[in-house]
Amino acid sequence: MHIVDALSDRAEHGLLRTLDPRLRIMAAALFALVVVSLSGLATLLTALGLALSVMLAARLPAGPTLRRMAAMDGFMLMILVLLPFTVPGTPIVERGGFTASAEGLIKAVEILLKANAVVLALLALVGSLDAVTLGHALARLRMPANLVQLLFFTVRYIGVISEEYARLRTAMRARGFRPANTLHTYRSIGYLVGMLLVRSLERSERILAAMRCRGFEGRFHLLDAFAYGRADALFAGLTAVACTGLLIMDLTYAAAV
Repeated sequence: MHIVDALSDRAEHGLLRTLDPRLRIMAAALFALVVVSLSGLATLLTALGLALSVMLAARLPAGPTLRRMAAMDGFMLMILVLLPFTVPGTPIVERGGFTASAEGLIKAVEILLKANAVVLALLALVGSLDAVTLGHALARLRMPANLVQLLFFTVRYIGVISEEYARLRTAMRARGFRPANTLHTYRSIGYLVGMLLVRSLERSERILAAMRCRGFEGRFHLLDAFAYGRADALFAGLTAVACTGLLIMDLTYAAAV
């Protein structure tokens, strides 16, 4: 919840704030589908540049956004570093009987560029929406009701569970708990996880009872209706042109190679 709120609060003053949330979700999905189908490095760099442009238009905070991207890249690099040694091709490095290929290195860079472009676009277009608006837009797009509710409650209460975990950890430290490679530590962590699950279940039952008291019947009643405007038509056209241009550029690059 905190991540979504931090992005949405800053994005209130961005150029994308007036766009219909449904259009932003569809544009992000279309861009992601196009990007994962690309293969040329030049085209992927262009897609990454477009995603950065959308991030700037959304006025996302550069520091937190780039730190999240760096965390994702660090995790991916631990996996992708092995790819050059598993893809056959022109050898470029030989170490300890293992050979890294140029084709494997190119494939690793392609995957990294795709992931960064897609995640940046998702953060700018979808991540800057607050949880209620996102759930409302997904419901208006006729997404499955159970999926929308699951997404909404996950985003809404993940912060609550995190706070509950922090309180339990504080209580353990107040009782002198210090983690170590001992059976007592493993047993204590098991108790911590179990207690967190028990408290989460108890809280979910209280929330469900409160919602039923307010007339909840298993679905949300949508009161407001979204409406497309001129800005939405312009953005939809720009998105279509950008995605088509990326596909044409990639086909041209593939034909040249």
